[in-house]
Amino acid sequence: MTGIPVLDSALILGGVGLFFGLLISLVNKRFRVWEDPRIVSVEEMLPNTNCGACGQPGCRAFAEALVSGGEQPSGCTVMGPDDIEDVAGFLGVDAGEANKRVARLLCAGGKNEAHREADYSGFETCKAATAVAGGGKGCTWGCLGLADCERVCDLDAIYMNEDELPVVIPERCTACNDCVETCPKDLFVLMPMDHKLIVQCRNLLHGDDAVELCSVACNACARCVADAAPGLIEMVDNLAVIDYEKIALADPKAVSRCPTDAIVWVEGQQFAENPKALEKRAV
Repeated sequence: MTGIPVLDSALILGGVGLFFGLLISLVNKRFRVWEDPRIVSVEEMLPNTNCGACGQPGCRAFAEALVSGGEQPSGCTVMGPDDIEDVAGFLGVDAGEANKRVARLLCAGGKNEAHREADYSGFETCKAATAVAGGGKGCTWGCLGLADCERVCDLDAIYMNEDELPVVIPERCTACNDCVETCPKDLFVLMPMDHKLIVQCRNLLHGDDAVELCSVACNACARCVADAAPGLIEMVDNLAVIDYEKIALADPKAVSRCPTDAIVWVEGQQFAENPKALEKRAV
């Protein structure tokens, strides 16, 4: 007799399981959202670095945008030209023209240009130095040169030159934003390569006061404003500020009379190559 209750229990449990299994199956069929199978294929063709430089939260989201037509393959700054063409060919779309973005440093005041008021002794990081009287530099807005940006860059796109300034290698930079978020002075910005006019200074002091702290500081002379196209540059709080919505009007004449080289016309890499640093990285 004891076997009958056990059998009944097994049948009841089996029936309940079967009922909910059928219910789940019906719900899945009723509410299942169809997904374009090309998304998975495109995602596999992408670098899967999930750096976000394309403007999407990750490669999966970028693949979805590509398939839906919301993005062009050239929007990925990590892929090479051949990979971009492969994705475009698979989707049967135009690859688009890539307007590559790279990190730019809004400071040119290295150890040879910026006056130092005190020697910093402590943890060798910009973040730590900033917390201790700004790091010892006379210009409290300037780069501290302790290489937080170099260390955070997983793609080896940044190295420190002999002037203790970070050099960004455009060919390696993917505009991932890590250096922007890491710099405690907010000196890095992501900028399209075709934006060649850059003010390499954040010092808000006027005239001689600024130059006493750094030889390449903007001294608010406003010569660049006069030499540039109308409205392209204006003086804001003693600093030249470029209106990048009008960047198409820019040309090298805007930097020709700058007495301190605070505003520059950049072709490719922002700062000069350092052969010694390059040899060290190659080892």
